[in-house]
Amino acid sequence: MSVRETGPSVKAGGEARLRRDTLSLGQTVASTLASIAPAMSFFFGFAVIVQGAGLAAPLTILVAMVAILFLTNTIAQFSRFTPSTGSFVTFTGKAFGPTAGAAISVFITFGYIVAASTVVSIAGAWVSETLKVFLGLSINWAILTILISGATGWLVMRGVGLSTLWSGFFFYFEAGLLILGSVIMLFSHAHFLTLAPFKFSNMTAGLAGLGAGFPLAVYFFIGWENSASLAEETENPRRNIPRALIAGTLAIGIFYILLAYTTEVGFKMDAHALGASRLPFIDGLKSSAPGLVIVAYLAGVTSILGSLIGLVNSQARILFNSGREGLMPAFLGKIHPQHQTPHSAMWVFLVIAVGLILGFGLIGGVAPMDYFGFAGTLGTIPIILTYMLTNLALPVYVIRRHRSELEIVRHILLPLTGTAVMLFPLWGLIQPGQAWPFNMFPWIALGVLALSLIYGIVIARLSPGLAHRIGAYVADE
Repeated sequence: MSVRETGPSVKAGGEARLRRDTLSLGQTVASTLASIAPAMSFFFGFAVIVQGAGLAAPLTILVAMVAILFLTNTIAQFSRFTPSTGSFVTFTGKAFGPTAGAAISVFITFGYIVAASTVVSIAGAWVSETLKVFLGLSINWAILTILISGATGWLVMRGVGLSTLWSGFFFYFEAGLLILGSVIMLFSHAHFLTLAPFKFSNMTAGLAGLGAGFPLAVYFFIGWENSASLAEETENPRRNIPRALIAGTLAIGIFYILLAYTTEVGFKMDAHALGASRLPFIDGLKSSAPGLVIVAYLAGVTSILGSLIGLVNSQARILFNSGREGLMPAFLGKIHPQHQTPHSAMWVFLVIAVGLILGFGLIGGVAPMDYFGFAGTLGTIPIILTYMLTNLALPVYVIRRHRSELEIVRHILLPLTGTAVMLFPLWGLIQPGQAWPFNMFPWIALGVLALSLIYGIVIARLSPGLAHRIGAYVADE
């Protein structure tokens, strides 16, 4: 069965192309896993999931992984038909037209930059804390944030192969340290090994408890989709991008469940104490092997560095593709003449993310740790809405363009189910009655959505040929 889609009549000039066949399947998976930042996400988020779900918190993560797999199927199917650096923008644009594509280019960029700023916010703060605790050095977090972000930008600009090598190194080093810490907790509290965390009867408040932690558990996985935007530089993208998406989602889900279980063992299956901890994995390791706490801190450092490299590499490419296809200003579509990297889009993406945290931190007085929670929540709303729209786009796209290859389960039932499942974390983020400033975030997201739609309508009318340019740069053509 052929799933190849021939590119439109608008030819993609070689000068606007990224360097092809640079990344292997393994490198693409590593970059995606690094951008998810499991240590950072788990350190700061697991206690909140436990507060809602109780001892059965690992089940919440398992359900979140299943939900993400519905989305994985959607992006994998799109990538088989038309692998594109534009990812969500290309997929929704080819299904619903140029207005939708242009609107999503603004909306998802907003979500990604705000979400990325959480990694920037925690980078300087965590490295500052680590230097202070273990070396007695006091360096202001803002200085470290600027230095780390500048180094990341330079590395990403130098080439996707080089930067992906480093992000993969940081991820595997991080994963090794976390596994070491997990093994130590398991052996130190071996008499607490039990299957209790996997019994639904131990879920606090039943389905309500599951729902309470579900939005954050979904947030743990954000970045799973970053493989799609590396399509143009990945070998055999129609085969390897779907594999990377599925392998990455399963790997990170299983890894999170392992971390969740071992942390509960480290807390002697005491859900109340675990939920009260600010950094449960670190506290669990302290009680098991106090002298090895540095392992967790180093895992946090490498998690942040790997994530920052991975997400700038992947997410800035969506901004870049929007620039070269005419959905956004053309300068964003420029490619470095020597390194063949989207340097303009990358620097814009990174500078705005850094500007947000420095503005709120230094001028607004918001602590980096608090900003992490605020920006993470706000950025996740447009990302989840884009997930849902892309799910709806798949059956429309296949019916319109590949009707002879339509499969009811893959192309209709799974994406529609994925859209329905995403209503749960979305409701958790926008439900009324939340404390300030969280009660303002749904309105901010709604305002950005309205502006994005207006932008899409205007751009589509001003650019009659936009429909033909969306998806003009098919990764392997």
